[in-house]
Amino acid sequence: MYSHIKAIPWNSIRVKLVLGLLGVAIPLIALLIYMSYYSVNVIHNQVAVSNKNMISIQMRQIDNQLSEIERHLVNLSRSEVSVLTMKDAVPDNTYMMAKSDVSRKLSSDLSVYPYIDGLFVYSLPRHDFVEAYKGSMTYTGLLEMRDYLQESSTSQNRFYGMEANWQLQEIEGSYYAIKLLRDDNISVGSWVSLKTLMSPMSVLNTGETGAMLFVDDQGKPLYNTKPLQDKTLDFTHGFNSYYMSGKDKDYLIVGETSKKADISMVAVIPDKLTLENLPYLKKTAAFLSAFAILLLPVSLWFLRKVLLRPLQKIVQLMRRIGEGNFNLRIEKVPSAPEEFQLVYRTLDQMVSQIEKLKIDVYEEQLSKQRAELKQLQLQINPHFFMNSLNILYHLAQVKRYELIQEMTLCLVQYFRYMFQSNNQSLVLFKDELQHTRNYLRIQQLRLPYQFESEIHVPEYLLETPVPPLMLQTIVENTIKHAVRADVRTTLVIEAFLDDLAEEPVVCLTVRDTGKGFADEVLEAVRSGQGAEAGREHIGLWNVRERLRLQYGYRARMDCYNDDPHGAVVELVIPVSPVQDGKELSDDASFTDRG
Repeated sequence: MYSHIKAIPWNSIRVKLVLGLLGVAIPLIALLIYMSYYSVNVIHNQVAVSNKNMISIQMRQIDNQLSEIERHLVNLSRSEVSVLTMKDAVPDNTYMMAKSDVSRKLSSDLSVYPYIDGLFVYSLPRHDFVEAYKGSMTYTGLLEMRDYLQESSTSQNRFYGMEANWQLQEIEGSYYAIKLLRDDNISVGSWVSLKTLMSPMSVLNTGETGAMLFVDDQGKPLYNTKPLQDKTLDFTHGFNSYYMSGKDKDYLIVGETSKKADISMVAVIPDKLTLENLPYLKKTAAFLSAFAILLLPVSLWFLRKVLLRPLQKIVQLMRRIGEGNFNLRIEKVPSAPEEFQLVYRTLDQMVSQIEKLKIDVYEEQLSKQRAELKQLQLQINPHFFMNSLNILYHLAQVKRYELIQEMTLCLVQYFRYMFQSNNQSLVLFKDELQHTRNYLRIQQLRLPYQFESEIHVPEYLLETPVPPLMLQTIVENTIKHAVRADVRTTLVIEAFLDDLAEEPVVCLTVRDTGKGFADEVLEAVRSGQGAEAGREHIGLWNVRERLRLQYGYRARMDCYNDDPHGAVVELVIPVSPVQDGKELSDDASFTDRG
């Protein structure tokens, strides 16, 4: 991953343009999305605050009414004569008169408190109820309520006082808030259904899928004005602030907890209703965001077509020109801008002119290389000619006429080959070997007991084209520096074909059993400075330069010392003078292309 990022041309125009476009588009898209969400949050906050205030006011009214009923129940149990009479042990007729008075009292008080569904007085000694209730409760529900109140009044494990909250009890599938005060042998209390407590808030608009409801302290719904379609609503987050809930978080939850009972009044408002004052904001923001995201690749495509692709063509052409390829031209695109059309035409003209100049310079270099190669070949003639005359002179002194005749014949063949090969850049390997044998014979006539030679060349290499006079030059250098009068030296010429290289090459080796190269000579020859290092190894430098001019870097020469002693010169020459039908080398300055 890091390598891919590192490979990106960060300093190129196309990358900077793309980054600039992204740098402008992405912040704008982000700002648009932020503004849409900010607007929605503002609407949510305003709706939540408004509904929160209404619910809080209603819940305070309910708590105040419940507190007032509690005070009334205390006065009823402690100050009402008829209730006190029912508590005492009195005759039956007195009890019945007191009971009748209590019934009238409860019915009268019930009309005063609209939030109350029922009042009751229960005599523990007589197990007798006196209640007044509104007609919304059925008789079966009344009996179930009596059983619960009787059980609660007689149970020693329950304590109902002023400081206790109203208790919740389910009667006939509906929940009621019940308050019970016990004083010796009498219990007084009241009950109210959650539906009654919710009735003032039923007019609140919660939409088709929203509702008003009461939940207990565990978040369980106890009563709701309408069935909730989303069953994933969560009411366990508390109601200190509003929050979003539901499967898709599309319901606004606002509530208030009662101080008199373990219940909370909650408004479930669908998001669709919340944003009814801003109906198209979310859709518009989503559409604009999607449009901007879709527009971004379209903009990148347009930028690539109009600017980046023409620019890339120019860069590719300039890179190929830098590599030396002047045969390419930019493809003309009619839809390209006028500026790029002008650049295309100008570049094509420049490339054509550079190509023509290159051809002219190239031809001039070829002429110079041919002349240089001829000069290197001619350097050998005077050098060997002086040695040959010296040998004939010594043979004439000792009157060895048969050897003079033999040597003269070898010299005739030698110089005939020299004159014939002077106009040729390549000769057959067999002719070069024969010429080398003539040279070795001349040297053996000169030094009959100081060296011997061996030649090992397979027949299938005899037709291979090689540069002329190259092998003879190396043999001459070996005889000059390796042959000594006190030791008999062996000179071996070997050749083999290496077809496992990048291209088939002939490996030609000339080794001797002399003392080998000096270290400074090896370094000078390998560095290509043989001519400057001294005139004694000018022949090796001559061979290296001819190989460079003839083959470029496809051929090479190496010099090293053999083990345990002796000098080795190794030539690697391509079998084919040209490479796959192309020029001899990619570098015009190192190649004879004639």
